[in-house]
Amino acid sequence: MKHYSEIITIDPNVRFGKPCIRGHRITVYDVLGWLASGMTEVEIVHDYPELNIDDIRACLSYAAEREHKIRQAS
Repeated sequence: MKHYSEIITIDPNVRFGKPCIRGHRITVYDVLGWLASGMTEVEIVHDYPELNIDDIRACLSYAAEREHKIRQAS
């Protein structure tokens, strides 16, 4: 799998600078919310064919690293 930084982009002109997947308007938060609500990776890819499994896993990696950085700063 690619490093999440190759998949997750932040553009102030897209979704107010929220981290998005490869320039799409789908945010990391959207994907995490779908997973938290019980959707599987396969269901997400089926509903959003512009995404793939690596995109979903990049969102998880991004969130994990962000959480790690927050913990280190505390």
